[in-house]
Amino acid sequence: QVQLVESGGGLVQAGGSLRLSCAASGRTFSTYAMGWFRQAPGKEREFVAAITWSDGSTYYADSVKGRFTISRDNAKNTMYLQMNSLKPEDTAVYYCAFRRADYSGVYIYRHPTAYNYWGQGTQVTVSS
Repeated sequence: QVQLVESGGGLVQAGGSLRLSCAASGRTFSTYAMGWFRQAPGKEREFVAAITWSDGSTYYADSVKGRFTISRDNAKNTMYLQMNSLKPEDTAVYYCAFRRADYSGVYIYRHPTAYNYWGQGTQVTVSS
């Protein structure tokens, strides 16, 4: 099993910044990729950003491109999401997702099914 612990959520005013962290532990073996998804009340879970562990390739949803930055610390098996210029529409529960290298599911980074472990979520609230 892989455990994912998220931190860094909170309440911030529009235009402000937050930094989310997701630390992976347990039977991580080799990490293939990690990602962030979010879910607002009454809406489906949506892709935010993803990073491939081997070469650091990054991918973003159009709605956050230029404002959010995903990064990783290989030694700590930790992923980060730096969120700047936050908007009220960024309000959601943010989930960390992990794909282990031995997972056989098809890898389409923006699809939740590409990941086989999930964190418990952290609330981000942006006030106007």
